[in-house]
Amino acid sequence: MQATLAGLWSSAVAERRGGAPFLVYEDGRWGEVSWEEAGRAVDEIAAGFLALGIGGGDRVAMLARTRLEWTLCDWALISIGAPVVPVYPTSSALECAFILGNSGARFLVCEDAAQEAKVAAVRSEIEALEEVIVIEAGTADSLALADLRRQGRALLAADPGAVEDARSRLARTDVLTIVYTSGTTGPPKGCVLTHRNYRAMVEMVLGTGDVLRTRDVFLLHLPLAHTFARLVEFAAPAVGATIAFCPEVTVVPTALSEVRPSVFPSVPRVFEKIASAVQAGLEEQQGTRRRLARWALQVGARASARRQAGRRLPLPLAFQLALAERLVLARVRARLGGRLRHAISGGAPLPRETAQFFHSLGILVLEGYGLTECTTGATFNLPGRYRFGTVGCALPGVEVALADDGEVLVRGENVFGGYFHDEEATREALTPDGWLRTGDVGELDDGFLTITDRKKDIIVTAGGKNVSPQNIEGALKASRYVSDALVVGDRRPYLVALLCLDHGEAGKVAAADDELRSLVQSIVDGVNADRSGFEQIRRFAILPREFSAEAAELTPTLKVRRHVAEQHFRREIEALYAGKP
Repeated sequence: MQATLAGLWSSAVAERRGGAPFLVYEDGRWGEVSWEEAGRAVDEIAAGFLALGIGGGDRVAMLARTRLEWTLCDWALISIGAPVVPVYPTSSALECAFILGNSGARFLVCEDAAQEAKVAAVRSEIEALEEVIVIEAGTADSLALADLRRQGRALLAADPGAVEDARSRLARTDVLTIVYTSGTTGPPKGCVLTHRNYRAMVEMVLGTGDVLRTRDVFLLHLPLAHTFARLVEFAAPAVGATIAFCPEVTVVPTALSEVRPSVFPSVPRVFEKIASAVQAGLEEQQGTRRRLARWALQVGARASARRQAGRRLPLPLAFQLALAERLVLARVRARLGGRLRHAISGGAPLPRETAQFFHSLGILVLEGYGLTECTTGATFNLPGRYRFGTVGCALPGVEVALADDGEVLVRGENVFGGYFHDEEATREALTPDGWLRTGDVGELDDGFLTITDRKKDIIVTAGGKNVSPQNIEGALKASRYVSDALVVGDRRPYLVALLCLDHGEAGKVAAADDELRSLVQSIVDGVNADRSGFEQIRRFAILPREFSAEAAELTPTLKVRRHVAEQHFRREIEALYAGKP
């Protein structure tokens, strides 16, 4: 049992009694939940599932936002060997039907009546689903989580060792979860991850040294349906850290100042928005205050450059930095809680400019890389060894190599065994000797991996030139006026761009339409300046709205689904190619 995730939880509860609590955001305030309370709740929920006939191998789906109950149910199902099938709370009814039907989930735990209704609309298409359990108030057709716990307490009163007996029967090779990919390149596929995969992943993270500490506080807003958030959920008990569950990304700015986390895991889009907000706030200062803010950022940037190079600060710069800290930088960090030891970025490429901006403020953002198929992570930048613009070096126990065509290959105990009921896709993903074909193209330099693009995203122009759109998109998004960008040009004569603007920021410097277009043209010109002719954006369109998850243009981790966005804005794309560049 010790080599399983269930064993990890059991040990953590025993060791952390009296330790730092979980934090829960409810009704606009933060409350504490002790390890004793969490351990008791997990056992009662686990026993409740046993009482209803759920046991080893029975799949149970989870459809809820990031909240404590998600984690309690997760640990409960892990404890009895029931594989968890996460579903993003933003998933449509059809997406829910596909995942529930494909996985053969017997039970579904959902958050509230609204999520229950979404599934009820497609219930007839889900043959295996027997029971719906609702965390909050549901309908007469569902079972409340509180009632499930009551049944669990009754079972434990009659058989106190029921849950512990189930834990003891688990093996490392047992399936822990089936996680469906977000489908940027096609229908979701179910990645089968075992206790061995996730336990190895946790050990790899713990083996990185000072990344996690006892009594760290994590602010977790990422969807728990994603492996990145699940890794936080699993690693925190291993070190005795506190997780503050934040159900909405809109609450993050306030939560940062209230929770004051020491570690903040998030995705590039959130870091870009925070950076834009900080820059905008500093620029709104008047007169001497604005000049002081600009000076402090320049000093911070110079200090950042020295530290990135591993060089000591000369005495004059150290003095200037101390003054900049006192007058500006420490105050900016205070708005983000003031205790951030570092932030962690994953899920998509983090623009180098964003990482450097945070570093100039005195906040280190550590970028990592991985896929669901390798249980979250393969490479990671470390506090003592990092390089902005890269995704770091291989984690302990992971091998990283490049194929002849530049595709990144990964091997280790964290690599999954295959897709659920999809042998063909499994053969395409895994080589006979256990290497995972990631589908990403990269470069290695002194152990540091740089992801240059997705194999399927590489644009081949009509002239036969290969272009990596993500590099250009990242450069465009480095402007605080551009919230998102999509470069198009496959089998076309030249590249064009669809741009989503932060109209709040752009409107401060460009009121009229012609001024706005002139502003964007200057941004595009700046991006084009250092690129070859075939890599330059010839024309662009300013979209009337941002890409959205509701329109299926963004994955739940805020990556653009290219084929969907291009389809939705086909008219704008065709207009860009209708005339001369």
